[in-house]
Amino acid sequence: MNDEPNVSPLALPEPFSKADKHLDALGLRCPEPVMMIRLQVRNMQQGETLTIVADDPATTRDVPSFCRFMQHTLLASDTQNIPYTYLIRKGIE
Repeated sequence: MNDEPNVSPLALPEPFSKADKHLDALGLRCPEPVMMIRLQVRNMQQGETLTIVADDPATTRDVPSFCRFMQHTLLASDTQNIPYTYLIRKGIE
């Protein structure tokens, strides 16, 4: 895992390619993707957006739940194909 995704942000379709930040969670398994999302979001300003690229099927449940619980907005998701992609907007902490 790193902040420089293996999947280029430019290769992602809109709206995912337009995010302020990108997180590569490929190869990580629960609970690591959500832990990495939380670390990334903590360093963001309210209203900034984050695209997450992941291949763990648990993220299809965990990312929406994380957003609801932490009061962030899940703006878009594509879970039809692997890798899964998510776009979230940081809410109020």
